[in-house]
Amino acid sequence: MPELMEVLEFLDPTGQTMVKRVPDSGEYEIKWGSQLTVRESQTAILFRDGKALDIFGPGRHVLQTQNIPVLTKLITRLGYGTDSPFRAEVYFLNMKLFSNLKWGTREPILFRDSELQMVRLRSFGIFSIEIEDPSLFLNKVVGTQGIFVDSEIEDYLKNIIVTRLTDMFGEFVKSVFDLPKDFNELSIAIRTSIQNDFSALGLRIHDFLINSVSVPKEVQEMIDTRSGMAAIGDMDQFLKFKAAMALEAAADNPNGSASAGVGVGAGMGMGFMLPQMLAGAMQPAQSNGSLMASSPMDKLKKLKELLDMGALSQEEYDGKKEKLLGEI
Repeated sequence: MPELMEVLEFLDPTGQTMVKRVPDSGEYEIKWGSQLTVRESQTAILFRDGKALDIFGPGRHVLQTQNIPVLTKLITRLGYGTDSPFRAEVYFLNMKLFSNLKWGTREPILFRDSELQMVRLRSFGIFSIEIEDPSLFLNKVVGTQGIFVDSEIEDYLKNIIVTRLTDMFGEFVKSVFDLPKDFNELSIAIRTSIQNDFSALGLRIHDFLINSVSVPKEVQEMIDTRSGMAAIGDMDQFLKFKAAMALEAAADNPNGSASAGVGVGAGMGMGFMLPQMLAGAMQPAQSNGSLMASSPMDKLKKLKELLDMGALSQEEYDGKKEKLLGEI
């Protein structure tokens, strides 16, 4: 015959146990008059003959079961063998905050960005939960398990979060460039959205945080390039400056090899051309109208200068020259 328990309590050394059943095996039975101790961070539910009879808050309680030591032993010997027919269990539910649970997108979310067009996003963060309705959580999620820990429901909650996150991205976010300043508002909106799903399980979401939203590596490189171009400012002035610096380097090395793009004799004239190039760089960029007004002969002269400087190959020069001659 199973041993009768007189004192019932549960202490969680891991901090991860959400529900624990006592007794958790058929070796023990709860006797009439057993003492139940419930801590401040716990709630206990007594089941007798398969039905939930009472919910106990913090304190010491005396349980009334049908397992009376002498009488139960006599009854079981007469008709039930060694097992008592009077079943009773107490489920301890941990009401503390289960914090630092992690969520993340296993697969990228396809997002229509107002500036980058279609882009794939990944997002990660943390959330915290606590049991709001002990009876609902026990009967709907835990069932008859002897022990239930937070990791067992974490994956299911992650799927709910990612689904609502996808909806929020499509509804509130216009561009990934706006996300850093919207993290707090977006977190609040997602937490509000998933609360109904959590409440249906007897849980309450305490907090929800978005730690990061990232794009693929190649898109990030394009964004970095775009940021660098924006930092340059006037592209025309920047290109003129770079050309002047290249000419200065070539003028300092008149014996440079042809493979570097400058002939042996070309370097001799670079130093004389440098002041003129710098002067041109300091002038405002020509308008599109003035460029269009240049005559074919002027273009041919500039083309020849580029050939002499080594900026164009002979084949490139001949092709562009033939095109310009056709305009005359």
